[in-house]
Amino acid sequence: MLTLMLITGAVIVGVTIFLLVKGYEARVTLIGAGILMACIGGAPMDALAAFAKSMTNQGLIQAVCSCMGFAMAVRVTACDKHLINAMASVISKVRPLLIPGVVLGTFLVNVALPSAAGTAAAAGAIFIPLLMAAGVNPAMAAAAVKCGTYGSMLNPGLAHNPFVAKIAGVDVMDVIAFHYRANLVSLAVAMVMITVVAYFMKEDRGYVAEGLEIEKDFKINYLYALMPIVPIVILLLGSTKVVPVFKMGVPEAMIIGAILTLAVTRTQPAVLGTAFFDGMGKAYGSIIGIIIAAGVFVSGLTATGLVKAFLDAMLHNPAIVKLCAAAGPFVLGFLTGSGDAATFAFNEAVTPSAMEFGLTQVQMGSMATLGGTLGRTISPIAGATIICAGIAGVNPVEITKRNGLPVIMALIFGMLVLLA
Repeated sequence: MLTLMLITGAVIVGVTIFLLVKGYEARVTLIGAGILMACIGGAPMDALAAFAKSMTNQGLIQAVCSCMGFAMAVRVTACDKHLINAMASVISKVRPLLIPGVVLGTFLVNVALPSAAGTAAAAGAIFIPLLMAAGVNPAMAAAAVKCGTYGSMLNPGLAHNPFVAKIAGVDVMDVIAFHYRANLVSLAVAMVMITVVAYFMKEDRGYVAEGLEIEKDFKINYLYALMPIVPIVILLLGSTKVVPVFKMGVPEAMIIGAILTLAVTRTQPAVLGTAFFDGMGKAYGSIIGIIIAAGVFVSGLTATGLVKAFLDAMLHNPAIVKLCAAAGPFVLGFLTGSGDAATFAFNEAVTPSAMEFGLTQVQMGSMATLGGTLGRTISPIAGATIICAGIAGVNPVEITKRNGLPVIMALIFGMLVLLA
C-alpha cells in the first residue's frame, strides 16, 4: 500500500512538473496537485492547513510586499527611469559583464542579508528592471538574480553553519573558512555559465522593456536616480554594522526609501501612497499567491510519504553516503523549494560519523549545506524564485530552465573543491 502511494505521488509530481513547463497556471496546478496528494496520503486537511499557514508567513509577506510597494512608488515617480538612463553609459561599456555582475551583486547582498527571499525582493527590485532596460530577456534577468541567492553560506547567521560547527566542535568561522573557497569557485562557474547560456539563447540583448527604455536625450536627475538604491544601501550598511543605527528589517528600509523618494521628488503623497499600496496588493496576489500554492504542494509531498522515503533512502545507504551528502539535499531542495529539511536531517543523522567515510565532519556538513542551498536555488517553487519571477512577470519554471546548467555545474565544481 505504501509503495503504491509513493509511486502515485511520484507520478503526480511528474505530471505537475510537466504542466508547469507547459505554462499552465502555476497556482492552480500546485494547489491541485498538493490537495490530490494530501487526499491520497489520507491527510486532506494538511493541504488546507498549509494554505492557511502560508497566508500569514510573516517574514515573506513583509519583505515581498514592502519591496514591491517601494518598486511601484519608484515607478510612479519615474526614479527608476532616471537610474536606468544614468546607468546607460556604464552598461554600454561593460555589457559582457552585466549579467555576471548582477549574479555577483546579488550574491554579495545575500552574504549580508542571509534570507534568500529577502535578497530576491530587495536586489531583484533594482537589478531585474535594470537588466530588462539594458535589453536582457525578463526570464534571463530574473535568472541572473536568482543565481546569486546562495551567498548566505558565507554568513555566520545561516542556521546550517553553527549547526555543523556544533557537531564538529569548532567555531562557526572555522566552518566558513573551510567552505568559502568552494562557494567562490561555484559562484565563478555559475557566473560564467549563465552568461554563456544567455549568449547562446540570444537573451543578453534585444529585449525592449516598455516604459523602461533607455532614452538618448533624457535629462537625468542624479538625486532621483539614487532613490531606488536607498533601501538596499541602508540594509547593507546596517547588516554589516558599518552604520549600526541602520540595522533594521526590509519593510522598515523600504518605507524609509519611499519617504525619501516622496521628499526628493515632491510627488503628491496620495499618488505615491496609492502606488505603494497597489504594489503591495499586486505582490500578495502574484507572488505570495504562488508561495502559498507551493506550500500546499509540499504538504502533499509530505502526506504521500515521498519526502520521508527520500530521506530514509539517503540516510540508510552508507555505500553511497558521499554522493548522498551532495545529491540528496540538492534533489530534495529542488523538489520542495527548501534545502533546510534534507540538510538538517543529513547533518544530524550522518555527519557525526563522517570519519567512518573518510571525511571530516566539517567537510561532510559543508557538502550537505552547499547541496541543499543550490537545490533550493534551482527550484521553481522556492520563495526567492517566485519573487524574481513575479518582478520580471514570467513563469518561475522559465527561471529554472535558464539556471539549470549553471547551478548544476556550480554544484559539481563546488563539491570537487570540498572533496579536494
